[in-house]
Amino acid sequence: MKYITLTRFAARALSNSGRNYQCRCFSSSTMPEIKDQQHSEEKKSEVNNNNGVVSSYWGITRPKVKREDGTEWPWNCFMPWDTYQADVSIDVSKHHVPKSFADKFAYRSVKFLRVFSDLYFKERYGCHAMMLETIAGVPGMVGGMLLHLKSLRKFEHSGGWIKALLEEAENERMHLMTMVELVKPSWHERLLVITAQGVFFNAFFVFYLISPKAAHRFVGYLEEEALISYTQHLKAIETGKVQNVPAPAIAIDYWRLPKDATLKDVITVIRADEAHHRDVNHFASDIHHQGKQLKQAPAPIGYH
Repeated sequence: MKYITLTRFAARALSNSGRNYQCRCFSSSTMPEIKDQQHSEEKKSEVNNNNGVVSSYWGITRPKVKREDGTEWPWNCFMPWDTYQADVSIDVSKHHVPKSFADKFAYRSVKFLRVFSDLYFKERYGCHAMMLETIAGVPGMVGGMLLHLKSLRKFEHSGGWIKALLEEAENERMHLMTMVELVKPSWHERLLVITAQGVFFNAFFVFYLISPKAAHRFVGYLEEEALISYTQHLKAIETGKVQNVPAPAIAIDYWRLPKDATLKDVITVIRADEAHHRDVNHFASDIHHQGKQLKQAPAPIGYH
């Protein structure tokens, strides 16, 4: 009897040890596999992040966009339907003669500011253009923002002027993105941009609140000075003072320029844009001078 009991006890012990051994073998063999799987997933996510792939939020992803030739669209800041061909036939020499006190104040203010920019930049046309665009991109944003708030406040349409002014601001920003590809700003120029933007944004915000007609006239004259600057830039390219380098890829896609476009082509289309902004802002000021609101005249949208 004792012998049978001891036999059973030994059998159970052997059985349990076998199970424990199997469990240990299972856990020791599967743990590295799990770790390898986690490591491979982490590696895969790192590769995705390095390629610029960001996990979508609630399934929001950018659709695959291609050029007309079938190649992938490389830009996130603008799409093919945002591109256009600038109207280079526009009159770039037109000038609005100041008549009222507001006109004269705006004109002389711009001329006064021009003196300082010329003294600082002299014949550094690329740096001058870059600085000019950091300022030129502010008025459209301020005007569009204030008209947007007015529309919400008064439950009324803007006549398309919100879109027109924001289009202008975006177009000026694209000028800047193009110039940055051509000119690398130094640390003191970056500091100057930060200071000028902070001062100009707040000053123009107050200016627009006080007198929209004077503010738009000011921008019109600012654009006239931009036309002068870009015309000088073109002359410097033609005379060989500035090298006529190939156009940046962003400019070729944005303005639908030919593949062999040069800096001269880029400056030509930017100047045409500035002429359009000049006309839009002088037109907006004229509407206010007639005692009307912007919404009473159709906004010149769709140029860009």
